[in-house]
Amino acid sequence: MPAFKSIDELLRVLYRERQLLGEVFQKRKSMSFRFDYAMELVDYKEQRIQLLIDEGVLRESGNFIELEDIYLRFFEDVLQVNEEINVSAISDYITSLNENIDYYLKESNERRKGEYLRAVQRVLKTIALSTVRNVIDLKRNVENTYKNEPNYLIKKQKLQNLDAKRNAIAQLIKECEDTISNRQPTFFRVAMDVSMRTTVIDVQYQLNESYHNLIEIDRQIINYLGQIEYQNRLIKKLRQLKYLRDQVTIEEYTNVRERAAAVNPVWMEPRPAYPLKLSISELQNSDDCLEIIHKVISAFKLGGKKRRQEAGPIASDFLESEKQVIEVVDQNAVFNAFVPQSTDLYHFVFAYHYNKEMTREDKLVLFCQIASQYASQLRFTPGSGTDGNITFPIIYAL
Repeated sequence: MPAFKSIDELLRVLYRERQLLGEVFQKRKSMSFRFDYAMELVDYKEQRIQLLIDEGVLRESGNFIELEDIYLRFFEDVLQVNEEINVSAISDYITSLNENIDYYLKESNERRKGEYLRAVQRVLKTIALSTVRNVIDLKRNVENTYKNEPNYLIKKQKLQNLDAKRNAIAQLIKECEDTISNRQPTFFRVAMDVSMRTTVIDVQYQLNESYHNLIEIDRQIINYLGQIEYQNRLIKKLRQLKYLRDQVTIEEYTNVRERAAAVNPVWMEPRPAYPLKLSISELQNSDDCLEIIHKVISAFKLGGKKRRQEAGPIASDFLESEKQVIEVVDQNAVFNAFVPQSTDLYHFVFAYHYNKEMTREDKLVLFCQIASQYASQLRFTPGSGTDGNITFPIIYAL
């Protein structure tokens, strides 16, 4: 199929026909964009439309035109309006991730190893982005299906299919996390520079957020399926009652009269109010009405505004600023200094040069704070060490 020869040519044609492509994209679901209307948008220059057809941007179908699938998916992905949940793409990315990691470990040339390393980072970011978008599309499709699908059987089947895709995405998230943590420990230990560490941390955070969103979507699907089952049972019961009523046997086979007599909905009705509006002449001439008006004004505090008392002058010493310097230890700076080191966290904290005097108890507190706040970025070994009367765990950076 013919294609554009350069990006400049592609962008130039897309920009020139932006109005036509925008209109076709908006009507992508209705399949009702006629060729005659497209001619109006290009000043009746048929060769411009023919160029888009020849280059694979548009497709002609009888008297209608539509976007080719490749450009349709591109626009939907960029604008994040895609309704299709592509689980297989994430699986392919995980396969590509493992392949590039194997290539990196087997490659001896440093330049090609760097290319494989960048490919791994690219695939990791793509996996995180695709997972997040699939989760967003899944949540939107679940809500649209429940609210807009009129057929109960189709609605139930669609929700069950979406639940299967949710489960598939959750399994792929676990597989990706297992690849990072367990399956490829050699690669992530050897190639874990600052850039790779940042990428891994970001990907793990996005995957964790996506997994928690999937749990919420699972709860929502279960709730929707339960409501559908309840509505189906209710409709079946109503149809059965209607059939008995049409056959004039509803009182014979049901206790509808007793159930209706037991219902007392009067207490749910609002309390009736019967306001009595007084005449203007009565309000103007009656002393009793004037007294009532004064009472109402007093009750709503609508009388004359009280004069506010002015505050006294501000004391001069109140505006004087006092500076207080508190020396603290930057835990983030200490942790960043610890990451590239090969020693364990306990010995590093006690050997680190601080900008203030630190006692043994202060260093021990700092060790506990770093171990708890940065636990996801640390590797806790099963071993332990002793320092006097202190027994501490052996902790290294990932």
